[in-house]
This record gives sequence, structure tokens and C-alpha cells, in this order.
Amino acid sequence: MTTSEHRILITGANGFVGTWLQTELKSRQSNHSIDFFPVGYKAATGKSIDIRDYDQLVDLVDGYQPTAIVHLAAVAAPAEARNAPRLAWDINATGTMNMAYAAMEAAPNARFVFISSSETYGTSFNDFEGEPIGENVVLKPMNAYGASKAAAEALVGQLAHEGLNTVRFRPFNHTGPGQTEEYVVAAFAKQLAEISVGLRPPVIKVGNLSAKRDFLDVRDVVRAYADVALFDFPSTRGQVFNLASGKAQQIQDILDKLIHISGQKIDVQVDPERLRPSAVASAVGDASAALNAIRWKPAISFETTLTNVYDYWKERVTAA
Repeated sequence: MTTSEHRILITGANGFVGTWLQTELKSRQSNHSIDFFPVGYKAATGKSIDIRDYDQLVDLVDGYQPTAIVHLAAVAAPAEARNAPRLAWDINATGTMNMAYAAMEAAPNARFVFISSSETYGTSFNDFEGEPIGENVVLKPMNAYGASKAAAEALVGQLAHEGLNTVRFRPFNHTGPGQTEEYVVAAFAKQLAEISVGLRPPVIKVGNLSAKRDFLDVRDVVRAYADVALFDFPSTRGQVFNLASGKAQQIQDILDKLIHISGQKIDVQVDPERLRPSAVASAVGDASAALNAIRWKPAISFETTLTNVYDYWKERVTAA
């Protein structure tokens, strides 16, 4: 077992967010005694685990004795969860239960940082007509991802009353370099990058671009996770916090900004087959509780994030 002051166990460590969390923790190692242990399902680096196997988790936690666990492991893409709902519930809900109970059994003093999602709010966004919503709003999830995360969050909140030292986060949409094209910003950026090198004609076919969403840079998001994993904020124990910018970004505007960043003339065509009404017109969060409790607020401008995402995909398609 490592003797570092901070021992951070990260589940789902090799995913998009987990990779950036590792980068964030590495950047702090010169100022703090930090060791972190990345684990994931069929992990390329770190240790491979299956969070559906409770005994395996107990052995893992007992052997490493973390000071904090950042639980990112999930079926994270809503479309993936919709296509495999049983797997989503097994990983997102039952897997979280296994991880939380393993922490309580094998490392009862460890801080359990659970990553939920703004998807748990679901149709409650419609009750606020685009105004930022706080953490006390009723959760009305609309899909398997949101519902399984809401169930896991309720479980973790219940275990807080039984001694689990936990903090829960509901991050809103976050993007950045390295995100897969399953997500809208990366999807637009990749297409524009491919157009720029002649891999596709200068045409982008789109569906409904009217929806408004609250976007963050992933590097701002993992900063909150790292802060809470490393430092004890007594007022956060058992609590849940939005991570949000408080600003709505219309999908149409995001596409327009990315086209401008790419410096190209693009023919944007509406594809009738992709035109589906959005069940939630606007989803915006109020993160004032996180500001008050841990002094967190976004620091990276959305324009910087979009530029970084486009540059990432331009480099990828150029090297391919």
C-alpha cells in the first residue's frame, strides 16, 4: 500500500472524464503527496475490475486503502443506456451500490465522491422555462441513464445517513478534447475537421438545433472532483451539488461558432429524418451551492473549449 497522504481510487478512470481527472491529479503532485489508482472495466491502464462483482471490489478497496474514491464508472452515453437498459441499471445503480458498500466495509473513512448527472432532472427543466435550477428540484428522469443515475444517487444519499462519507455531483453537459463523437460538440467538430482536409464535402446535415443546454469544459469539472477528493469540506458531507455555468448555449449557436473557428464555408442542411422535437427545450443549472461550499466556478470560456475540441479533431484527422 502506498504511504502517500492522498490515495485516490478512480473507477471508470480510462473514460473521457477519468482521463482528464488523472491529468488534473498529476498536475497537483508537485504540491501535494498524491497517489491515484485508476481502475476500469477491461482497462488499458491501471487495474481491470467489474463493479458488478462485490467481492472483487472489497478486495480492491481493502488492498489499496484509499483516502477517497471518485466513482465515475457508468454506462454514460444516454443512447448507449437506451439501447442496453439492463446493462445501464446493472452498472449505474447496482454497481454504485456495490462500490459504496465496499467502501463502507473495507475503507470506512474514505470519502466517496459520486458522479451523478443533470439528466436526473429530466422534465423538471420544463417547469422552469429556461431559468437555472437548483439541487432541490424534483428529479423526473426521462431515460434509462437519468433514471439509473437518480436511483444510484438516492442510494448514496441514504448511505450517508449510515456513515458513508459522501459528496454527490450533478454535472451538466461537459465537453473537451478527447470526447467521442457520440456527443454533439465532438460530432460537429469532427465533421468540420474532416471537411477541412477533404475527407467529406462541405455539407453538414442536422436535425433540431433549437435546444438550449448548459455546457462546461471537462477540465473545470474534474477540478471540482479533485478538490473534494483531496480536501475535506465539512459542509459537503452527504450533500449534492450541481456543476453548471448557469448559461444556456443553443445547439445552433454552437454549430455556428465551430464553423467560424474552422474558417470554412459550410452548407448546413436540415435532414427531415433527424428532425425530432426536444422533450426539454432548455436545461440550465444553478451552481451557487458549489461556489459557496467549495469555491468552485467555471474558469474556461466556452469559446476556448470549442477551439480546443476543434483543434483536437483537426489533429486526429490530419494524422489519420
